[in-house]
Amino acid sequence: MTLESLPILDLSELDAGTDAAEAFRTKLREVTHDVGFFYLVGHGIPQPLIDEVLDVSRRFFALPEDQKLAIENVKSAQFRGYTRTGKELTNGEIDWREQIDIGEERDAVSDKDADYWRLEGPNLWPAELPELERAFTEWRSQLSSLALRLMRTWAVALGASEDVFDEAFADRAFSLIKIVRYPGTSEEGVAQQGVGAHRDGGVLTLLLVEPGKGGLQVEHDSEWIDAPSLPGAFVVNIGEMLELATDGYLKATLHRVESPLVGTDRISIPFFFNPALDARMPHLELDPALRSEARGLSLDPTNAPILETYGENALRYRLRAHPNVAAIHHPDLIE
Repeated sequence: MTLESLPILDLSELDAGTDAAEAFRTKLREVTHDVGFFYLVGHGIPQPLIDEVLDVSRRFFALPEDQKLAIENVKSAQFRGYTRTGKELTNGEIDWREQIDIGEERDAVSDKDADYWRLEGPNLWPAELPELERAFTEWRSQLSSLALRLMRTWAVALGASEDVFDEAFADRAFSLIKIVRYPGTSEEGVAQQGVGAHRDGGVLTLLLVEPGKGGLQVEHDSEWIDAPSLPGAFVVNIGEMLELATDGYLKATLHRVESPLVGTDRISIPFFFNPALDARMPHLELDPALRSEARGLSLDPTNAPILETYGENALRYRLRAHPNVAAIHHPDLIE
């Protein structure tokens, strides 16, 4: 049967009694096995905070260009800060968007041997808009708690102990926030690339999109499903590391973003919940009935395999997406 829209799951069902909680866990498992994407409502993130992060994001992109370029990512060995339109790639093709990348706020690491530790370090914040740092520090805190609750729910739904994933995130989780503006480049009936088709490389993504905006498309059974914003909902999808942990029973799904129509734009704020850079996700021992439906691991569009250690994936993606930053700060890692 053709899927016409993403399923909607209500997290508040977890607090509505034993039967409702069990039904939610079953739906969560089935939806992320079959589709890999869904809308999440009843999540508990306050609407005033949602309104605040959307407002301050718009205000950043309205700043004069020189103030945005003051925190351009070419100044960050950790690939943080502002990326001007046309300076990020997916599958070697230009993504038509401008954005800010915000990671975990930490000191740079210089005394560890794995190359992926180069990704640890401070963020770049706009001096003219201190409200942005305050809002997104709170955003990270609240969405991290929400994401961990979802991870524990998946664990139980898959027959594992509730805390089976906790160690991968304890103390050194390496989550990432992107604040993205897509300027309109599409003509009616002729869509241009906002972001090319890809799978997310981490564990879990919580995506906030401005009300009334579309553009996101999700692949299902070789068809592209439109996933416009839904009032009060996050779009949720799993990444390759959760697919790895379940030997492909849960599905990291291809998705893409079409550029808005000329004369319009779109704000999108994905939160990527990722484990520590040196973490290896546990491989779950699934019930035989579930294991029989595990598909093995998929390949990304470049046929690059999913690596066991998260940081090796993260570094590979950053080098590939931002070759200009890599050339400045990491020339020894460029093949």
